[in-house]
Amino acid sequence: MKILIAEDDPVASKVLRLTLDQVGHEVIVVCDGAAAWEALLTQTVSVVVSDWMMPELDGLQLCRRIREMIDRDYTYFILLTANHAKHENIAKAMDAGIDDFLQKPLDREAIWMRLRVAERILAFTRQIRQLGELLPICAYCKKIRDDGTYWKQFESYIAEHTGTNFSHGVCPECFEQQLQELDLRTAPRPALTMAPAADESDLEPASGADRGA
Repeated sequence: MKILIAEDDPVASKVLRLTLDQVGHEVIVVCDGAAAWEALLTQTVSVVVSDWMMPELDGLQLCRRIREMIDRDYTYFILLTANHAKHENIAKAMDAGIDDFLQKPLDREAIWMRLRVAERILAFTRQIRQLGELLPICAYCKKIRDDGTYWKQFESYIAEHTGTNFSHGVCPECFEQQLQELDLRTAPRPALTMAPAADESDLEPASGADRGA
């Protein structure tokens, strides 16, 4: 993977670079958040490993900017934290879009494990994007065609290919429409009124006098 390191501590930066080089990743190293952002504007990376506290642009601010970039593939963000990071700070980082954490001092085994997780998540997101871009979907019923000629419901197709289970609800627009249709089906119909039967005398042929009248 192509990985961007944003770290102003030279020791931590060196440990990260050597570890990532050893396992075959392509590495870009910058010393602060502002330089990291400039690099991201001109290059596409799979993973960002960033320190939390940096001059000009800290790790959370950098992550928020990346999450606003909706015109590119997902970027996995690993934040470097101290051992004494508080729970409320961790929650704040998660809200900013952080995917994972690495504690200082850095451990090479922990770095390797985090990157293995990143590879799996990124592969999954690519599969989802390909599904969305390439699936043959019926324009009318919205069923999806599989590799053969069988058309399946969207939920069945996604569950088979990703293991995802779905829950179901009803959006407000559909709820109103279905409620109106139900009211029309269950509304009492007006009673049919029959015209009174004609009297037999009305059906007798008219007499000659009447016909001549």
